[in-house]
Amino acid sequence: MRKHKVFAFIILGSLLVSCNGSKKGKTNSFSFNQKELKAQYTSKDALKLQIDNSQSKKIDSIVYFVNDTKVGSKMDDSIFEYRWDNQKLGYIGIKAVVYAEGESQETVSRVEMISAIQPKSLTYKILNVYPHDIKAYTQGLEFYRDTLFESTGNGAGNGTGIKGISSLRKTDYTTGKVYKKVDLENAMFGEGITVLNNKVYQLTYKEMTAFVYDADNFKRLKSFPYFKPKLEGWGLTNDGTNLYMSDGSEKIWTINPETFTDIDYINIYMGANKVKNVNELEWVDGKIFGNVYQKDAIARINPKTGEVEAVLNLKDLKSKVTQHPDLDVLNGIAYNPKTKTFFVTGKNWDKMFEISISE
Repeated sequence: MRKHKVFAFIILGSLLVSCNGSKKGKTNSFSFNQKELKAQYTSKDALKLQIDNSQSKKIDSIVYFVNDTKVGSKMDDSIFEYRWDNQKLGYIGIKAVVYAEGESQETVSRVEMISAIQPKSLTYKILNVYPHDIKAYTQGLEFYRDTLFESTGNGAGNGTGIKGISSLRKTDYTTGKVYKKVDLENAMFGEGITVLNNKVYQLTYKEMTAFVYDADNFKRLKSFPYFKPKLEGWGLTNDGTNLYMSDGSEKIWTINPETFTDIDYINIYMGANKVKNVNELEWVDGKIFGNVYQKDAIARINPKTGEVEAVLNLKDLKSKVTQHPDLDVLNGIAYNPKTKTFFVTGKNWDKMFEISISE
């Protein structure tokens, strides 16, 4: 008998409550009409919601929510239509609160927002070729005040297996000469960098720590723990206010640069497919350019929605550098706002390419 009481308590505890907190009946009279609800939507589709009223209760009103934000209401169970507005991609919670006969009940579901965009194919033209340190396992690249900043990891080569030392560098991109450099301690693996308010932010791969340096003298000012357990550091950029960080998944996080806490995130999609392993990042004219790890390609991403708008195939560049046992993949995007050109290189590449990109 006691088992039955415990089971009843669990069931009752999961039921919805009315506005004044009183418990409801065991059966939810309302649910979403599955004929109107699709599994996947794009920004071109309207979300049509209709409530099934299984017990024919007299409905006073229905309030609809998308990701816990109220989006509208109806006085009956006719179809409610919602148009997406810059909706982020990924799974979205749908909820309706039905007020009927002095009580309220909730019904919930979820849908997936995917990209409606067919990505454009970008083209490029090589303008200049510059020397690059063949031992630099490039993880981050960014121009700041006409100076090229670079972050390297201590990745092992493909052939020799010899690891380097992670570093932060200032480089004369025209000659490849490194004129300022600090190494990371304790065999840490350096990752993406960005410069904001004269501070260099540098990620580490699995050490779950971000470092902040003075951009002039590379004095380390502080360090931040990552905001989420087991989070990996991959790419990093900024929009002049906030940081944007990739972690090897389909996510790009928006981060407060003063506290290194997360503000928001987007999920990257190409059509119905999530795009993972977006590595080195660069912010250019309101868009995020992200190197897709091991694909020798760069994706142009809408930072509001996560949609991949265009793709640049740079596969041919790898054949133009010196072939050696430790040669690795394309990684490194820097945009020079003065010349309006991009600088790209790769891990253990002996060349850096200045390119113009067009559609």
